[in-house]
Amino acid sequence: MSLRIIVLLAVLTGTIGSPRPEADSADMKAHPNSVPETAEKTKSFVQEVLVVEKAEENVMATGELNVNHYPARRAAQVVQHYLNTRYGSPYRLLQVDKVHRGNAEDVADSGRKYKLEISVMDFISNITDKCSAEILFPRGEQQRSPQVQALCEEPLKINTKAQEEALYQQYKMNSSLLSAQYLPDSYGHIEPDMKPFWHLSIVAASFIMLNESSEDTLYNVAQVANITQLATENDQLKFDCHVLLHEMVSQEIIHWKLLFTWSPPDGVKVLQMEQLPHRHEGEKPPNTN
Repeated sequence: MSLRIIVLLAVLTGTIGSPRPEADSADMKAHPNSVPETAEKTKSFVQEVLVVEKAEENVMATGELNVNHYPARRAAQVVQHYLNTRYGSPYRLLQVDKVHRGNAEDVADSGRKYKLEISVMDFISNITDKCSAEILFPRGEQQRSPQVQALCEEPLKINTKAQEEALYQQYKMNSSLLSAQYLPDSYGHIEPDMKPFWHLSIVAASFIMLNESSEDTLYNVAQVANITQLATENDQLKFDCHVLLHEMVSQEIIHWKLLFTWSPPDGVKVLQMEQLPHRHEGEKPPNTN
């Protein structure tokens, strides 16, 4: 049954997909978004597997974890979002490549704490790094964002300063402001000059996914519906962005609007985030200008 679950996740994994045990990343790069059509085609299979997986979760939720089961994988995905909020950029996008070991325990009335040993890969360069992390999912009636601490051997010492500065100067000096839609498109294609802004939008969306995550969720970015550069009088590039998040447990596609800034020295700063009303399939996203 665990094999069936691994196969399911390989089908559904998105742009910087959920951590995988031994899966090859080639398909993920060829088809980088979790499109709603895929979720619809596998809906009946998802429901069948989740019933079985729920029973396994109840057994594996405390103590030493099976790294291929959801409790460890969901916690690892939260670490991924956390790392991207700290280290992500147009030229650095992090994903959990593998969970090596994990442990979970109840912490009095505080919640449940996970301790993980993981490998983290930069999606752009394919360079990997080892990290240890602690994730506390707070307990209570009102959902609160998980608390994360992560220690990496080398937080991916890839020097992207020159690339970031060149991108920043180009769009700081442009007379026309950037505007793009559907990254990637329905065929999984992104124009090369738009890839940095796809990465940047995923980094910004990581703030949402980190804030919204719980033990019962598994978030990926399905698509950047649109991103628009806004005029600004300071040293930051400013963007209005509409992203589609794929919550893989419920199979929901959730729309969020983001207002964020970016510059090489300061990184991504999210100014506003707003969940948009649910729309019917095929309905065009609004222009977020």
